[in-house]
Amino acid sequence: MPFPISQGLFKFDLIDHFAILGVSIDAEQEEIRERYLKIAYKLHPDTCRLYTPAEREQAHQLLSKLVNPAYEQLGRDLSREEFRLILTQMGKAMARDLSKITINSESARKLAQSGANHELAYQKILQSLAINQYTALENTYQKIAQLSELNLVYLILTEGRGNKKTTPKVFISQGNPRQSELVVAAATTAAPAKAKESPLEAYIRRAQASLDQNNPAQALRELRDALRQEPDNGICHALLGLAYLRQNQLSMARVHINRAWKANPKDATVIRSKRELDKVVNSNIEMPDQKEQKKEGERKGGFWSRFGGKKNK
Repeated sequence: MPFPISQGLFKFDLIDHFAILGVSIDAEQEEIRERYLKIAYKLHPDTCRLYTPAEREQAHQLLSKLVNPAYEQLGRDLSREEFRLILTQMGKAMARDLSKITINSESARKLAQSGANHELAYQKILQSLAINQYTALENTYQKIAQLSELNLVYLILTEGRGNKKTTPKVFISQGNPRQSELVVAAATTAAPAKAKESPLEAYIRRAQASLDQNNPAQALRELRDALRQEPDNGICHALLGLAYLRQNQLSMARVHINRAWKANPKDATVIRSKRELDKVVNSNIEMPDQKEQKKEGERKGGFWSRFGGKKNK
């Protein structure tokens, strides 16, 4: 199946799985799963409401060649985090190198001009683009391209903000409005006065407060920003592990807590996270016959049963 997109992240020989599913780069497993099921319901041959054979075939191709592979990448914790790390590094490189990025969509230009409110603007613009992404199939590729350009601008703004020595400034040229030039200019700032707490400490404090308020999703966002400043910080990884535990994502919790344990095994937060992980692991041990029953149930279920759907009687 040809892939006629050369905008946004696709321009860098990278398939933007987040744009294909119409979810934000910060989306977690449950949101991604719900979005995938909505798209699959529209495109799957058993539930597709398109009438002509050509439209149904196009829907099938989009689902099998585009949407399913994107969900396979983002639906698994480890592969999603690895892909997100690649995007983070791309954003840092483009912001650091004063890259000139040509953008074509009004939505990406709007985000580039949103300034300090770019996080909120990104979410609102993304939702407006994704709402009818797979309604008119002839426009699907165009929507994906617009979403990917939006993701590209968001990455540059976010990772430029995370640079300790520079502050990102975004300019839009006064040329052709359909092909504006986005220039991320990293302007060196003066050394700030001595602060009460560092940005890293502020991220950790807010993340801990979010966990205390049983809001692991917000804690994850704070901690990702913290790790952009100090990727090997043991406390950040420990709190990330706790946040993933609260979301029942055991594999990701284990990765981060084990990393925290190797970095700083004597820290109180790290010790607490390790104890919570061990408690969950010990309580989730299944007997061999339970595992076999679970596998047998999965074999009997159909396409929708894998995602919690009920079989028709």
